[in-house]
Amino acid sequence: MERNHIIGFALIFAVLFVWSEFFFKPNMEKKAKEKKFADSIALASQALPSSDTAQIQQQLPAQSNGIVQDTPAASSLLQEQTYLLKNKLVEITISNKGARITKARIDSYKKIIPGKKNEEIITDLFLLEDPKNKFDYQIQTAQGPVHSGQLYFETVSQTDQALELKAALPGGGSFVVSYKLKPEDYVLDYSIRVDHAGASNDVTLQWENYLDKLEKNYEYEKFYTSVYYKEKEEDADYCSCRSDDKHDSKTKSVEWVSHSNQFFNTSLIPKEGFSSGSFETVMMPDNSEDLKLLKSTLNIPGASVHGKNFDMQWYLGPNEYKRLSQFNNHLQDIIPYGWSIFGTINRHLIRPLFSFLNDLMGSKGLIILLMTLIVKLLVFPLAYKMLKSQARMTALKPEIEKVKAKHKDDLQQQQVETMKLYNEFGVNPLGGCFPLLLQMPIWIALYRFFPATIDFRQASFLWAADLSSYDEFLILPFSIPFFGNTLSLFAFLWVISTLVFTYFSSKTMDFSANPAMLYMQYLMPLMFWFMFNKTAAGLTCYMFFSNLLNIIQTILGRSYLFNHDKIRDQLELNKNKPKKKGGFQERLEQMMKEKQRIEQEKLKNKNKS
Repeated sequence: MERNHIIGFALIFAVLFVWSEFFFKPNMEKKAKEKKFADSIALASQALPSSDTAQIQQQLPAQSNGIVQDTPAASSLLQEQTYLLKNKLVEITISNKGARITKARIDSYKKIIPGKKNEEIITDLFLLEDPKNKFDYQIQTAQGPVHSGQLYFETVSQTDQALELKAALPGGGSFVVSYKLKPEDYVLDYSIRVDHAGASNDVTLQWENYLDKLEKNYEYEKFYTSVYYKEKEEDADYCSCRSDDKHDSKTKSVEWVSHSNQFFNTSLIPKEGFSSGSFETVMMPDNSEDLKLLKSTLNIPGASVHGKNFDMQWYLGPNEYKRLSQFNNHLQDIIPYGWSIFGTINRHLIRPLFSFLNDLMGSKGLIILLMTLIVKLLVFPLAYKMLKSQARMTALKPEIEKVKAKHKDDLQQQQVETMKLYNEFGVNPLGGCFPLLLQMPIWIALYRFFPATIDFRQASFLWAADLSSYDEFLILPFSIPFFGNTLSLFAFLWVISTLVFTYFSSKTMDFSANPAMLYMQYLMPLMFWFMFNKTAAGLTCYMFFSNLLNIIQTILGRSYLFNHDKIRDQLELNKNKPKKKGGFQERLEQMMKEKQRIEQEKLKNKNKS
């Protein structure tokens, strides 16, 4: 290539570069900026009435080619603004963008965050505060769907406890949202209205709520968190608390929906009911800053919202049983007391007893002690039968020892003769077990009661800082699988007291038929220790108190309740009475004999071979 050609190409590239950098590129950036602002003006035209849109246009300087530049006057009218509604219990923040609640501060409760050195940092407690949350109404108009979350609303009226907002809709008309906070309550009267000649279809609400971790033990908290809802003429239902789950309600109207943490909830309660809905729980990774993602999609009948108010109520506050039951729509069923017989025991037996004691005293630990005493008194008839059975077994023990000595080399015959002895003297070897089993529903119900009752939240007793969670008496420098890195002292004391109680109980029991059962009695508390170490301190405290009372009851019962000479005389009378055919003991004796026969047959066949 000749030198002149090279110089020519270099000059051409230089001219192109200068033109691109100083003429073409600035012009494209200017057009992009103008287009962006024009789009924002179009959005503002949807969000504001025509008079306000005209006001914006009047404040903007005219430019060539019909394009307006971004000015401080226009930007200020498009900025997000917030409003506060508050009373003595709650402070609610509402945004003009979407006219939705962006956070609610619960003044009567606090959130505790563990510090780097395991110290407790106390902060305000908020609901609905995550910026990722979505609360969006989809309105079908002749110009297409409109999403309320994209609209900027103007203020119609505002006080400390009431607010009404309005946004313009494409093609004319408006979307009106109003709030009114009740005094000294967590309830907001809430309504929406669509005024638009071209809109007649159902309005769909999409609600996505990223729940915050509100409790110190959030691993425990997430298993008591889910979406609850109630269909008309049905019991309350919920999505799974332990895995991803989704429910649909297409055939029946929905009376309410609640996004509930362990101790707090945000519930939406329509006056007429949503026509249908779907509900979903999404589990979050262990390292996520969020506890769970809860989703609800709800349909509002078009005839109920177009041209008239669709009235609802918000509840944003604690899971207090009395407050929730005042709605008279079973909203209190979101408190995870359990279902079937266990939930019934908690709601209609344990909770009323606790409420009565809670009105008398403030210490939750003393209330647990009194509850233990009262429950023991209620089940004392069962405990009396158990102690009486143990006393009869003690009186019969010399006879059992004679049978063991006579057949010490034949375990099968020893078991058969022992069962004959029980039948002869009218003693049921399992008489001490049945009363214990009948108390199990109460214990299982209490397992759900303590971590579900907000009154125990952050309530301290002795070394336990929070009776609704496990007590961290000792923090270990390492983590044990299924046990954790903390030691619960109440759980440890329960294990020790259970072993002591087992020792006293097993002294009167005969384990010759199954010696392994003796060792299982001592192994079981150690196995349950792994589960109870992470259980609510209120429950392990109750179980420890219960064991102490059981030990005292057993020692005093054997010493003062029963006369062993009289029991022995009664056994002799039973021996001389004619025996009834059939019954559990006779069937058990027959089983022993059949087992002995099979063993003997096996031994004969072995000798023949």
